[in-house]
Amino acid sequence: MVQLPAVVNIARLDVKQQTITLRVRYDECDPGGFVHHSNYLTYFEIGRTEFFRSSGGRYRDIEAAGWYVVVARVDCRYKLPARYDDEIQLTTRIVDVTAAKIVHEYEIHRDNTLLVQATVTLAVIDRDGRLQRVPDALIQ
Repeated sequence: MVQLPAVVNIARLDVKQQTITLRVRYDECDPGGFVHHSNYLTYFEIGRTEFFRSSGGRYRDIEAAGWYVVVARVDCRYKLPARYDDEIQLTTRIVDVTAAKIVHEYEIHRDNTLLVQATVTLAVIDRDGRLQRVPDALIQ
């Protein structure tokens, strides 16, 4: 099994969730000025990456070790639209980690109003695309 480089400090269990602020850009919107539904997946990726970074990890190091964290399932509930130039708060939290998956939940708010809720299930594959157990370094 591939080992992570010694410089990787992946998990800090005291970090259970993180909220970041994003501003909706013009190119993320449809002609009506609403965020196109596909862009929420990009927001979730940003949240997941920043959450991982804040707990001491870097996806670059995971990939250098031969592992790739991929999206296996998305359940997204759109309640209200975000609009061009809105300042939105994205909360990312880990709700489950097993040998086979990592599950994140997301909420996007604007002015304390819930716009979007989502659950994303991640899996780990190797360089050849074969499903792998979630590395212990990620579970811890």
